[in-house]
Amino acid sequence: MSQITAAMVKELRERTGQGMMDCKKALAAADGDIEKAIDDMRAAGAIKAAKKAGNIAAEGSIAVKVADDNKSAIIIEVNSQTDFLALQDDFKGFVNDSLEKGFAAGYTDAAPLIADQETAREALVAKCGENVNIRRLTRVEGDVVGAYLHGHRIGVLVVLKGGDAELARDIAMHVAASNPQLLDPSQVSPEVIEKEKEIFLSLNADKIAGKPENIVENMVKGRINKFLAEASLVEQAFVKDPEIKVGELAKKAGAEIVSFTRFEVGEGIERAEVDFAAEVAAQIAASKQ
Repeated sequence: MSQITAAMVKELRERTGQGMMDCKKALAAADGDIEKAIDDMRAAGAIKAAKKAGNIAAEGSIAVKVADDNKSAIIIEVNSQTDFLALQDDFKGFVNDSLEKGFAAGYTDAAPLIADQETAREALVAKCGENVNIRRLTRVEGDVVGAYLHGHRIGVLVVLKGGDAELARDIAMHVAASNPQLLDPSQVSPEVIEKEKEIFLSLNADKIAGKPENIVENMVKGRINKFLAEASLVEQAFVKDPEIKVGELAKKAGAEIVSFTRFEVGEGIERAEVDFAAEVAAQIAASKQ
């Protein structure tokens, strides 16, 4: 029988989300073959999220589909409990099927798609042993629509007035990388700007003490402008050419950015923290009983 090393057990645990002892037993049964151990665990319905994570599905995939004429597109998020499942063909198939159905039906939110896919979702859950959920869906339409998908974890749709699909995709790629909070500085409310001003004055009280009022005003203005540039898509430096702002890039191409939608897997979902060392200790203690 092949020797089962700690590194092999750790790799299997990371790829399946199962406990250390379960992984060690699976490897022993598979004579040290990690791929066979995974297949055996899946066949037995054993792969589940780590126990401390409960049924929280905060991993998964983002998927996008753009119409052939680049006039419309949808983006969806489908969640799983582990990233392991998100990389498996069964899950990918469910995501793709959900995407195609949502696009063909013209759905604008997730509710009807969730209803349509409930039978398929239940079958996948029964097979993989993990919770799976269609979390959200957004549909956009416009003069020009472009999309960018970064792996399976971040997806972006951008709508332009004018321009072309390549420009829309470039801007979508920028949004994926820079994660702007809003499109244009005009979308920032006076209350938010006032709050930012208060924070700046509070943090820099010692630096501005005794300075003339006009100097302080200029310092505040500089801080607000920096805040708007960091938060607003049109004011950000384009990732592929920092010498030009995204808004200027679009304008030079005869286009205007109408909107953007950015999905990232699990954003906003509270995740359970897993203490790996404590879990190992607990597993060892249980094995000695």
